[in-house]
Amino acid sequence: MTGNRNRPRIVICPDPLAASREVAQIIAAAIEAKPDIVLGLATGGTPVAAYRELVRMHREQGLDFSELTSFNLDEYIGIGPEHPQSFRYFMQQHLFDHVNVTPSQTHVPDGRGTDVEANARRYEDEIRAAGGIDLQLLGIGTNGHIAFNEPGSPASSRTRAIELTTETIQANSRFFDSIDQVPKHAITMGIGTILESKRILLMATGEGKADTIERAIHGDADPSHPASLLQRHDEVTYVLDEAAAKRIAV
Repeated sequence: MTGNRNRPRIVICPDPLAASREVAQIIAAAIEAKPDIVLGLATGGTPVAAYRELVRMHREQGLDFSELTSFNLDEYIGIGPEHPQSFRYFMQQHLFDHVNVTPSQTHVPDGRGTDVEANARRYEDEIRAAGGIDLQLLGIGTNGHIAFNEPGSPASSRTRAIELTTETIQANSRFFDSIDQVPKHAITMGIGTILESKRILLMATGEGKADTIERAIHGDADPSHPASLLQRHDEVTYVLDEAAAKRIAV
């Protein structure tokens, strides 16, 4: 990682399904090359089809998850792992329950309890003890957030509690019965934590992400658009569908 702008690798796929398959292939190749890999994982609508493809590869091709360790990017504060909108629940439903991953080696931030700051420090310690993240999967919000690092998050930020913006709460309300049920705070890996990953893989699909992808890749690296700070990392791959890539120069 350097302080200079680095040009990412950009893979443009014809549609979201093809992009999901490409992401799954990249992750599968990384697991096969290093079975005890440390993966950073993301939630939300974007990676669901990629996880589905990884499950298929496990069932049909024997892709082995048994030795890897995973760390998820974030979790809502105030809801437990059994809550159907928690990110631990999401990971169990979409990936962990369907592959031969070792449960004790899957990690999701703990947003419960009275000392969230202590939980955040412990998460950083666990990542460090695992040797750091080899491959980090990211999505991107329309305001440029990565994980729950909202605009203004510094490049040096570590795992911490954060207040979600109105825009993020609105975007996530589609997963809840009403917007009033969406938690207002989350615990998230910091941008500094993410930038310490050895490789970063960001997936985005849909025309609604086109402007934010353009700014992330071609704009100034600035905390007002957190994804733009990925320009400081020299091993970033963007996997995009044609709609998300329509404003970038390749």
